[in-house]
Amino acid sequence: MPPPADIVKVAIEWPGAFPKLMEIDQKKPLSSIIKEVCDGWSLANHDQFALQYADSSNCYITEKAQNAQQLHERIQSSSMDAKLEALKDLANYSRDVTFAQEFINLDGISLLTQMVESGTERYQKLQKIMKPCFGDMLSFTLTAFVELMDHGIVSWDTFSVAFIKKIASYVNKFASDVSILQRSLAILESMVLNSHDLYQKVAQEITIGQLIPHLQGTDQEIQTYTIAVINALFLKAPDDKRQEMANILAQKQLRSIILTHVIRAQRAINNEMAHQLYVLQVLTFNLLEDRMMTKMDPQDQAQRDIIFELRRIAFDAESEPNNSSGSMEKRKSMYTRDYKKLGFINHVNPAMDFTQTPPGMLALDNMLYFAKHHQDAYIRIVLENSSREDKHECPFGRSSIELTKMLCEILKVGELPSETCNDFHPMFFTHDRSFEEFFCICIQLLNKTWKEMRATSEDFNKVMQVVKEQIMRALTTKPSSLDQFKSKLQNLSYTEILKIRQSERMNQEDFQSRPILELKEKIQPEILELIKQQRLNRLVEGTCFRKLNSRRRQDKFWYCRLSPNHKVLHYGDLEESPQGEVPHDSLQDKLPVADIKAVVTGKDCPHMKEKGALKQNKEVLELAFSILYDSSGQLNFIAPDKHEYCVWTDGLNALLGKDMLSDLTRNDLDTLLSMEIKLRLLDLENIQIPDAPPPIPKEPSNYDFVYDCN
Repeated sequence: MPPPADIVKVAIEWPGAFPKLMEIDQKKPLSSIIKEVCDGWSLANHDQFALQYADSSNCYITEKAQNAQQLHERIQSSSMDAKLEALKDLANYSRDVTFAQEFINLDGISLLTQMVESGTERYQKLQKIMKPCFGDMLSFTLTAFVELMDHGIVSWDTFSVAFIKKIASYVNKFASDVSILQRSLAILESMVLNSHDLYQKVAQEITIGQLIPHLQGTDQEIQTYTIAVINALFLKAPDDKRQEMANILAQKQLRSIILTHVIRAQRAINNEMAHQLYVLQVLTFNLLEDRMMTKMDPQDQAQRDIIFELRRIAFDAESEPNNSSGSMEKRKSMYTRDYKKLGFINHVNPAMDFTQTPPGMLALDNMLYFAKHHQDAYIRIVLENSSREDKHECPFGRSSIELTKMLCEILKVGELPSETCNDFHPMFFTHDRSFEEFFCICIQLLNKTWKEMRATSEDFNKVMQVVKEQIMRALTTKPSSLDQFKSKLQNLSYTEILKIRQSERMNQEDFQSRPILELKEKIQPEILELIKQQRLNRLVEGTCFRKLNSRRRQDKFWYCRLSPNHKVLHYGDLEESPQGEVPHDSLQDKLPVADIKAVVTGKDCPHMKEKGALKQNKEVLELAFSILYDSSGQLNFIAPDKHEYCVWTDGLNALLGKDMLSDLTRNDLDTLLSMEIKLRLLDLENIQIPDAPPPIPKEPSNYDFVYDCN
């Protein structure tokens, strides 16, 4: 009778001993098989041994190698059910790098690509009668492929055009199947980013028009992957093709679609989506780099005509002098005077002002845009300054050039996007010419700040520093529109900036010097111990908490307090909210502090994980915390306010010997440290500081001096 299929005979050798022919049950765990082999040679510590192939590969045999071999065979099964189950397992195992290496060594990537290229068509005849099975099978195949390729073991340059075409076709064919669409987009993105040759092939197979509809759906993951593919195509496009691609994106109204369906959708933007929006923002602004690094050619008449246009819009001369030799001198004199009023450094030949890069011709582009699209504001600024004394005028030309350079630095124009940053600004997605509009708002701010500072030409750099601070502070608030950004700047006047600086200076003063930092480090443990004692004292006093009943109505109360020796929590239900402290003996339940295993907060609280609990308003979620004890015991709290929440979570963590991490502790620590350091730095020679606070004065005999405003 033949042996069972799972039993195989294998020759195993050990140095210095005769080889053995052993029967191995493949159903047993590898560790059990190794133990049996070690026992046969009386080798101790079997967990320190492994089986190794005796062929030229010298590879070690692992559980994952066995799994790889078995799955490699199973995914080629003729049974649809067996194949589906194998592909599902493969999608899970492929996340492990050791398994991935073994499976790839078996030429597994080639097998999967063949299945995608030709195998799927074999099953498409079955698609109508077993569509869910077909969709799942393709989804698991693509998932396994993505996971295996993410390990970076195989080069992306090895894939055929047929495979690329097939993946690109899935972007349209399986728009309703989220899993397949997501994997297909992820594969396309990786192809573009990791291979120049594949970029060209993908760019031929997929169009922006095919990607746009996926942004108009409601699935944020699909939207994220779609923008990621667009970013990848944008990033890898040759320099001469990027502007062409930007024009296509503008024609397809990509910005408007992203604003409507992503940024202003009724849901939070996750970190990955924020990163992709940031990348798109950077790549869009990088299109300005060419103009930013282009010097003006003083001999180029077309470029000189832009300067003439700036002058014409500002001063709008009704009559031009005749082309006589006498009038030519007048013309030059008039132009020189007007260019001076326009604030150019070189009054005779303003073209020379634009020969510095950056900002190059980009500054002139911005000035012309401002003059044409915000003509009233442009004329007002020019005429206002031309009517001031020379030393008090804000030079529009010089200001525009320096401001453009500053804005390019703030937005990092010309730099590649960071792989970790997600700092996108929604307002830049609200206008097709967002950089130019950004400039128009900021040049008006600069003129306003100049007047508020009563600046002269010697103060130019100081004004630019203040303007940069105003812009940076407004940007940190992430305004949702350019109008909101403008409103934020209105509130950041020069006076307000001075107040902010003064406040920050008072808080920091010399606190960053090395001796002060060392003093801080020395006294911080004392302050933390003081805060800890205050928290524990508050727990001893106790707090009345709200109670959530099964109908989620907060209409019951219970009280909890710590014993004076800090060893027991006393708690119990109350009929109504108490007016003062509740005695220990009236609280019927006790919980020894030694039995507490952990303190959890927010969504991690057991009572917040119950069905429907997360639908509670945000306030309840932020005030929830739980004490976990024994194997399944829990004491659930809803704090009356944020301050009490911080006091209790800090106090409980202190009881468990853990750090107090609440915002309240950070604020208390900063305040007490600052006060203590200031006291220690005071010159207190011959000044006696009392140990006790001064007595409270007696109440006055009457309150006739009190004025009631009502």
